[in-house]
Amino acid sequence: MDLLADLEARGLVHDTTDLHALRARLAQGPIGLYIGFDPTADSLHVGHLVGQLFMRRFQMQGHRPFPLAGGATGMIGDPGGRSEERNLLDDDTLRHNVECIKAQLSKLLDFEPGPYQATLVNNADWTTPVSMLEFLRDVGKHFTVNQMIAKDSVRSRIESEHGISYTEFSYMLLQANDFRHLYEAHGVELQAGASDQWGNITAGVELIRRRLSQQAFAITHPLMVKSDGSKFGKSVGGAVWLDPARTSPYQFRQFWVQTADQMVGTYLKMLSLRPLDELEALLTDHATAPERRGAQRALADELTTMVHGPSAADAAAEAAGVLFGGDPTTASADALAVVAAEAPSVTLPDDIENVRVHEFLIEAGVAKSNSEVARLLGQGAVRAGNRVLDSDGLLSTSDLLNGGFLLLRKGKRDFVVGKTLPTG
Repeated sequence: MDLLADLEARGLVHDTTDLHALRARLAQGPIGLYIGFDPTADSLHVGHLVGQLFMRRFQMQGHRPFPLAGGATGMIGDPGGRSEERNLLDDDTLRHNVECIKAQLSKLLDFEPGPYQATLVNNADWTTPVSMLEFLRDVGKHFTVNQMIAKDSVRSRIESEHGISYTEFSYMLLQANDFRHLYEAHGVELQAGASDQWGNITAGVELIRRRLSQQAFAITHPLMVKSDGSKFGKSVGGAVWLDPARTSPYQFRQFWVQTADQMVGTYLKMLSLRPLDELEALLTDHATAPERRGAQRALADELTTMVHGPSAADAAAEAAGVLFGGDPTTASADALAVVAAEAPSVTLPDDIENVRVHEFLIEAGVAKSNSEVARLLGQGAVRAGNRVLDSDGLLSTSDLLNGGFLLLRKGKRDFVVGKTLPTG
């Protein structure tokens, strides 16, 4: 199956300027393509993964990706998909955000020197030096206002109660000029992006045709949406970030494990790099026992490995096993450290031999009083590791697990993790 056929089979082709011509061009040899990411936050989120992995698919087939960090367009803000003006960011914030996004992109694309090397570009590099008069002369004159207001993203804003400022109205021209620059400077012939970028992307194709008398190509993929049809984004509550400081690898993995059955097949085809026949077999197996969440776990493990690395993915999976009833005595120190980050924690004394568990459960908020702890102990409802504590609640140094962690569990789901402070 060729690349475009594979993309179509995965549901990753929404619009193209000329699919037949693009297929013919790809058959001739490697092509440069780009997708832009505006650094309006210091992290990308899961909604960006489709675009990042779209470039990865091209790179795996011998093409050169040019991920673009919008240091210039990020100052303006794309009006698409918004009902009102964005808050403008200052230069320092934008520079910080660009650096953060660079690190995240490097995990999903290969930037090592070679014929298919990914190249990160920043549109501030070629946009900032251009004067307004130059921009109006070299770019603005190639577009009519009639064309611009016909674009869905612009028209919807014009018709809204907030309207659209000239600042955001100009965004389309800035993005078109990015495509023109990358075509001339790097031979980038294809721009890809989410379906809501179609108007901006085709503006670039048109600018290259009018100004350079050359053919360029455009292709968009569908937006990744939730089961209720809403899109993923940072402005929506509960955003799932790629930055582990914002969304831990454990939380990231659990997000995918909790995917609804009706969406897991769509997400696997859009995001997994595994061959389609493997995915179809996986989904067939999943349909026979959906309660095992085999498809969700496969998706979660693959994406967590890609975004956070194999060690973090293994620790997150192992920690999930502990938190959902697995044997903590066999867990690695890395997995227990993940559990400690997700559960209430307490500081242990240097020696816990014959220390009562009461104060720890109360400090962590899983019990309100000594009498409640006594009642729980009497019911056999408190464990240290796998050991059910006696009614006296006394701990032992033998309760410490790998890495010096103490894992207390009240009932099935309430955990408390203790760790001694390092000395010296």
